[in-house]
Amino acid sequence: MRVQFNIRRLLTLLILLNLNVAYSSDYGTTGLIDTPTARMSKDAVFTTTVATQDSDSSIALTYQALPWLETTFRYRDPELGEYDRNFEVKFRLIEETYWAPQFAVGFRDIVGTGRLRSEYIVASKQVGGFDFSLGMGWGDMSSTQDGKNPLTYIDDRFSNRGSNFEKPGEVPLDTFFRGDHIGIFGGVSYQFTNWPLRFMVERNTELSQFDVNTFGATPPDSEFSYGLEWSPTPNLQLTLSHQFEEEWGLRIAMKTDTSRKTPKRLNKLDDAFFESMHEQNHNTWYQNLLHAMESSGVFLLNGGIADDGATAYLRIGNMDYPLWADAVSKATALADLYLPPSVKTIVFTAEENGYTILNMRVIRPSSELQQYEYDPLALYPQLEEYQAPEKTDFETNFVKKKIALDVGLGTQVQLFDPDDPLRYSLGVSLGSVIPLPNEHLIRGAYRFNFYQNFDQSTRPSNSVLPHVRTDIVEYLEDEDRLQALYLEKRGSLRSTVSYRYFGGVLEDMYSGVGGEVLHHNYRSRLGFGASLAWVEQRDYDSDFGSTGYETVTGFLSAYWATPFYNYDVAVHVGRYLAKDVGTTIELHRTFANGWSVGIWSTFTDVSSEDFGEGSFDKGFYFRIPLDGMFRKNTRSSFMARVRPVQRDGGQRLEGFSGTIWYDQQAARFDSLSENKERMKSW
Repeated sequence: MRVQFNIRRLLTLLILLNLNVAYSSDYGTTGLIDTPTARMSKDAVFTTTVATQDSDSSIALTYQALPWLETTFRYRDPELGEYDRNFEVKFRLIEETYWAPQFAVGFRDIVGTGRLRSEYIVASKQVGGFDFSLGMGWGDMSSTQDGKNPLTYIDDRFSNRGSNFEKPGEVPLDTFFRGDHIGIFGGVSYQFTNWPLRFMVERNTELSQFDVNTFGATPPDSEFSYGLEWSPTPNLQLTLSHQFEEEWGLRIAMKTDTSRKTPKRLNKLDDAFFESMHEQNHNTWYQNLLHAMESSGVFLLNGGIADDGATAYLRIGNMDYPLWADAVSKATALADLYLPPSVKTIVFTAEENGYTILNMRVIRPSSELQQYEYDPLALYPQLEEYQAPEKTDFETNFVKKKIALDVGLGTQVQLFDPDDPLRYSLGVSLGSVIPLPNEHLIRGAYRFNFYQNFDQSTRPSNSVLPHVRTDIVEYLEDEDRLQALYLEKRGSLRSTVSYRYFGGVLEDMYSGVGGEVLHHNYRSRLGFGASLAWVEQRDYDSDFGSTGYETVTGFLSAYWATPFYNYDVAVHVGRYLAKDVGTTIELHRTFANGWSVGIWSTFTDVSSEDFGEGSFDKGFYFRIPLDGMFRKNTRSSFMARVRPVQRDGGQRLEGFSGTIWYDQQAARFDSLSENKERMKSW
């Protein structure tokens, strides 16, 4: 009997965790111990699962992408062989009723090495505190060969599956539900009534961790496993299991609801704000309002009052509030306090990341308030197109003259490398934004590294394409380096066309010049853009030198802010860094609280053989807002991109290709309209 745990692996994986968790199996999918069930988490729940036993350790990131769709990215560290990366999806077919069970169908390791490649159909039914599950599996989940594949009675072609390793990195449509045999898996869990404990027993037909199918190793003595799960909090589960009656396993699972409502916080104003309330006889209304807004986390960029004195025009930016609706609400309350009595309505112009997004009309809360006391909707901003004057009475000079400096913890993280789950560097990052005339900016960042383990990477690039990304470790292992130093201008032509152009050291690997333009009507869910850049690859030591490789990259893009579950769809067609031509499809889900999760796939004229491991570029990304970690409002966030493997095909500039649409997302019409009731004045 084996009872040892690989504590080093477990601790390494724990570093990757954020604050999340759900009822998940060791494989990350909602289930028992190893086997999946037909259950699913609440929509938009993000779950991280870390599991370890003597023969296998893994970390899984699971996202409930739709109420009926569960997606899982899994990174395994088996005792035999190298790290394994794979992807799984599970669809709910039928919801449970009083008489009928819930049914789901799943596809395991559909994009990966093929080591775990399986398909399954599973049913679950709850009876009191018991939850029963029974399923049928193909591929690796048929390792026990419990019976003949019933589909072979329909067509003999279903008996021919081939090897799970025939198409690594591709979606093997021609192998689904094929093979001579099936496996019958399932189990039962019991939730104790008065204790946060759940007991589980299962029969597992997937024996890949023992390499039974791959290397002909001896199967375990039993297919049965037992486990006890403890939930000290609703978002945390700790599980101890005895698997196959041979080894012990430990699992930690955490979850977060990415759709949670952000609390509406009132930023405290400093003493100077309250003092300014008594100085209105000595200063203009604009100066007082400027100071009050800045103290409350809102930028006042310019403003003025119409000739008739009844309408004020204020251009504002959002400094601290995760939701733009809260920023508008705060700005309305402060404007009501400081504007001259003659003003009855306010037209706010929202500026986000340098772009003019939207004009909105607000009835001043104290203006004829009695008329609207029974109609709260009258106090909400009207998201209509009100043309602001081209020239305003007041301009905030500090926005153009102030040099912004930022000193923070400089970290670089590379997740799920084929040889190591976590490569990272720690240091201090010094950043600066220097305003120049005509709304130009110089942006720069320099990082001083204290410690990094990128130099431990021993995997050389075997790419037959130009090494536009596979040499990234050569840059990251530098102790200190210039990350960026470039000139940029962002702006908008009226309210439908936004643009940016830039030139200089753009990112870790590339310098160059380029630009981007986006056309988007404020009420439309569609947008169209184009980007173009000439770039040259930087020297490995990250100075101003070049490796000599240069290219032109550019794209035509189309965007759709769908009305379904906060999803944005983007399609980019053009030329990539390795001079290949093709299409990138992106799917992003973004919530008003700042959480964002997305996936992408890129298909170019590079063949799967030339592309190498993975066959085509794909991956997912997530952005985690840091607002919940502080007692005050903040728009800061942590973002990471995860690829199963980094190759050279289908690669784009980081942050300089098709970004305007997402830079504007927080202040777009569709985002504001979803939170309209929060825009009522404090």
